[in-house]
Amino acid sequence: MFFIIYLIIFSTIILLIIDLILIYFPKSKLEIIPQKYNINSKEVLFEFKIINQSNNKETMVPDLDIELNGLDDGNLINLPYKKELVIDDGEIKQNLKNYWKTIIIKSNSFVNVYLKANAKDELIENKSIWLKINWSNYGHFGFIRKQNCFLLRKNNTIYKAKKLINIPGNNKNYMTIAVKTEILGIFDEPVKTISDYCKDIVKKGDYLIIGETPLAIMQGRYINPINIKYSLYSKLLCYFFHPTSSLATACGMQILINKIGITRIIYALTIGIIFKFIGIKGIFYRLTGKESALIDDISGTTFPYDKSIVMGPINTKRFCDDVSKILGVDVAIADVNDLGKVKILETSNKSNLKILERNLKNNPAGNDDQKTPIVIIRKNMI
Repeated sequence: MFFIIYLIIFSTIILLIIDLILIYFPKSKLEIIPQKYNINSKEVLFEFKIINQSNNKETMVPDLDIELNGLDDGNLINLPYKKELVIDDGEIKQNLKNYWKTIIIKSNSFVNVYLKANAKDELIENKSIWLKINWSNYGHFGFIRKQNCFLLRKNNTIYKAKKLINIPGNNKNYMTIAVKTEILGIFDEPVKTISDYCKDIVKKGDYLIIGETPLAIMQGRYINPINIKYSLYSKLLCYFFHPTSSLATACGMQILINKIGITRIIYALTIGIIFKFIGIKGIFYRLTGKESALIDDISGTTFPYDKSIVMGPINTKRFCDDVSKILGVDVAIADVNDLGKVKILETSNKSNLKILERNLKNNPAGNDDQKTPIVIIRKNMI
């Protein structure tokens, strides 16, 4: 008995030490923060910041380049263009055309970068743009490459439903309407975007539901796997999960490790396996929190985010309450799949959970490229 207690204590100490090593292991603290953009007939203007969040380490950016592609019905279109980059560190501006000069970003500081891309032949005014920023970081942590992607959409201030789709359901008392939108991105402020799309559609007594993944994307909670420095522990732990789980890959598991630590994951996994032997499932996700169940690995998200890992949305209660107040209807955030599993993550009115779950079982929004992130449930008039 004492041996088991000592073993648990010793194992816990080792795991906590590993967590501390992973937390304080040298890493780059540079982040790209998009600011604003503009698209006209032959020109794309994009402004972003590179921020160094380290308190005592400066970091260099030896390389930075961009790729521009047009979006067209699930395809990327090559756009010939000439680019120009301007770096402004507050003291001096550098104009760069074909060569990125290594820049040093001091601790707790940032530089502004202005991109100007001129299309050579094709008009781009009526195209949405998928912008990739390929860059590298160099410093006390070594040398790493990163990629950040942003959607630059035409008419990003006009939100009007492209199509309303009536979805057949099993409940004769309610009708389900899927709202087709443009592809959403980080420049779409969630409350304004959803409110504007639905203000001329919803009626009193309706229920408005948005998928958790589109909301997370608008909040910027997606990351390219190339930006994740996965460890030996994530490679080992991912083997304990079903192949279809987002935690069955090293990158998906590493995101969870970064969020809650190895100690909690291993204990939750151990307890989960014990309970699974006696027929009780889902204990791991209960012990690790809803964040672990909301990680969507690559290919689990609509184009062009299908090459990114999407994490769960944040500030969900505030979002539901704000949209509900503007539109005067109940609002919910749901995680639904084609297997009939429905999870209501948050709602402005918890008394309607059963109605929502019953009407979302057939997954009216879909999990592919339907571009219908919003669903409206409406009571049939008899």
